[in-house]
Amino acid sequence: MTESSSSHYQVLRVAVTATEKEIKVAYRRAARKAHPDHGGDAAAFRRVTAAYETLIDPQRRKAYDRSYAAGTAGGASSGTGPHFDAPAAGSRASATVHRPGNARNTAGDPAVYIPPYDEAHPTGVPLIPFAQARQQVHGMPRKRGIFGAEARIQREMRTVQLLARQVLPAIPAARLINGLQSPADNSHIDHAVLSGYRLALINSMLLPKGAYAWDGRTLNHGGRAVAPPQLGAVVRAMQDIFPELNVTGWTVVLSPDGNLHEPVIDHHRRPAGALESVRIVNAAGLVRGLKEFLASGPAPNTVNVPVLARLLRGMH
Repeated sequence: MTESSSSHYQVLRVAVTATEKEIKVAYRRAARKAHPDHGGDAAAFRRVTAAYETLIDPQRRKAYDRSYAAGTAGGASSGTGPHFDAPAAGSRASATVHRPGNARNTAGDPAVYIPPYDEAHPTGVPLIPFAQARQQVHGMPRKRGIFGAEARIQREMRTVQLLARQVLPAIPAARLINGLQSPADNSHIDHAVLSGYRLALINSMLLPKGAYAWDGRTLNHGGRAVAPPQLGAVVRAMQDIFPELNVTGWTVVLSPDGNLHEPVIDHHRRPAGALESVRIVNAAGLVRGLKEFLASGPAPNTVNVPVLARLLRGMH
């Protein structure tokens, strides 16, 4: 891993959950080592100072975290060293971790952490504590704005429960992160599910029962057209930020009575310019499609710790 690709947390060698006191202590230690007067390098000292100035300021740290920045240039880290390095961008095939006998890992296998948490031979400060990395659900829906907040929270909670009951038990390495900041605009991403090198972004709608026609732009029901959440630009932005991942978008349409198979969504021929990166499904379709998408990726039982850490930083 090159220094220019290191995140501010990596430069100071602190976890993304570091407190202000921990950041100050880490800065003093790193500054003494990097200062030219003590035999250090001027460029390294500037990186240490820039990292400290960003992380010690609450507003600057929040903005940095919500940019999902991997390093000073916002690019993806490279390399596979312990605790701090991420898999090389685009190296999906090389990311596969094989079990004894060269049997391919399956989504139902126990989670494997990359980089590993090696308690016997620790080699550095982990990006996030192991207790946090092993959690399958991170964050909960929060109140945003004034109007319709309660309805939105209830809708999002239903999606959290759906994923926690129907998807996460089948894929031990899957991690559900709720309430992410959108990198494309000032909106939010309701939910994200990370497993191995695949990332699903999920928003939700609550609509009456019945049959809906989806043409790639709107949902049509009884002469009424309903536009889904604008998730396409967010998917493209997250794909640019995480080139090593396969990123998809999903809008789940929930039924008021909790029936997973309602409403029925018919997919019609899509006109030119229709959304191709976002799937519109009911609850049953989300469960079925999400399991297939996550399980069919390389190393589906892998917890990608660097990516998980960056996503957790981007929670509102």
